[in-house]
Amino acid sequence: MKKILVMQKSKTLVLNSSQIQKKIHRMAWEIYEKNYSEKEIIIAGIEKRGVLLAKRIEEVLIKISKIKISSTYIKINKKNPLENKVEIGNIDFQNKTIIVVDDVLKSGRTLTFGIQKFINQPIKKIMTCVLVDRNYKKFPVKADVVGISLSTTMQEHVRVNLGKDEGVYLE
Repeated sequence: MKKILVMQKSKTLVLNSSQIQKKIHRMAWEIYEKNYSEKEIIIAGIEKRGVLLAKRIEEVLIKISKIKISSTYIKINKKNPLENKVEIGNIDFQNKTIIVVDDVLKSGRTLTFGIQKFINQPIKKIMTCVLVDRNYKKFPVKADVVGISLSTTMQEHVRVNLGKDEGVYLE
């Protein structure tokens, strides 16, 4: 009888639910500090987990500031951004500050294509915000607001759960 060896993926918890919530609070405060004089901020989350993160940041911003906070989504094909058009929820963002939010920044491709729709519009300012920055930039984009920076190998995967089994995991 042959023995079959099955390699199980190891999973390391990087941030638990409580730590994620602390990072979100700190990120919201940093966004507020950099935009305290604004009348309105638009938070645009990149679907799916970027939208969840953006909503949680929005909840904190509403509690800590008097700035009007509006939110929308950015729908993008993360594997092949040129395959489909990037969609942005119906919102007036002219002459406003835009905060583009995603869960993980690895190569910068998703953020680059995500902000591209705003570039040719008359916006006031654009910032990027990520929970995890992996520092593997292939595109000239950086996160202005970062929850945590991780140095990982290219073979490792960072998974963010913002709901059931909440946590940031390195696999």
